[in-house]
Amino acid sequence: MAEIRDDWIEEATDVDNPDTPSWFRSKAVAVHLYTASGAVLALLMLVAAFQGEAVKALWLMLASLLIDSTDGLLARRFRVREALPFFDGALLDNIVDYMTYVFAPVVLLWSEGYLPDGNAGIVLAALPLLASSYQFCRVDAKTEDHYFLGFPSYFNVVAFYAIVFHPGPLMLAAILVACSFLVFVPIRYVYPTRTVAFRKLSLPLTALWLASCAAILWQMPEPNPRILAFSILYLVYYFGLSFYLSGKLLEARRTQEREA
Repeated sequence: MAEIRDDWIEEATDVDNPDTPSWFRSKAVAVHLYTASGAVLALLMLVAAFQGEAVKALWLMLASLLIDSTDGLLARRFRVREALPFFDGALLDNIVDYMTYVFAPVVLLWSEGYLPDGNAGIVLAALPLLASSYQFCRVDAKTEDHYFLGFPSYFNVVAFYAIVFHPGPLMLAAILVACSFLVFVPIRYVYPTRTVAFRKLSLPLTALWLASCAAILWQMPEPNPRILAFSILYLVYYFGLSFYLSGKLLEARRTQEREA
């Protein structure tokens, strides 16, 4: 029975085999369409931004974040690489992520007047676009032990809190410059759904953070201060854990080098 099952799996993963079960490919296609739907959401974000509907754009941004948080799990569950080996799902994911995490949020900030007028605003908007272009093309942007290397271009999160809290232009400019710079600094950041360390804590906290973001948007323009506080505390947890684990990994590597 084991040999028969192995033979069937080999046939199912061969895209040129006419006997490959259609359901096996159909599930993979559905997962890729699910990922690609983020590109449509990016378009709708831009439409909302130019119509002056910032909160609507943030709802769409949150929806894209939910898709990105779950499409990888579905891809592994339905073995999309085996079903459609000719299709690069990771590249599709990067393209969509660039649009929803970077391009649309930066346009939203610009259209809502959070960036300076004239050339200064253009330069400031260009920094995240250029820095993230570099990061999304790095082959080691996601490490083998499931971390992000360098700031993972969470400019959608920056846009979210900028619209919620309305920081001054200098503060927002400083945040955008700092985040763009951190893209190039080889600090490891937690991949909430895949980093093994503290995963049992990070997953539920991330889910609660997403729920808190939805609650904040629902209550706009006057969200509950306690919900706001929790959402900020989650960011403190995320970055604090990332810096802690990155430091521990660097210390372990230096120890190994000294012992060698």
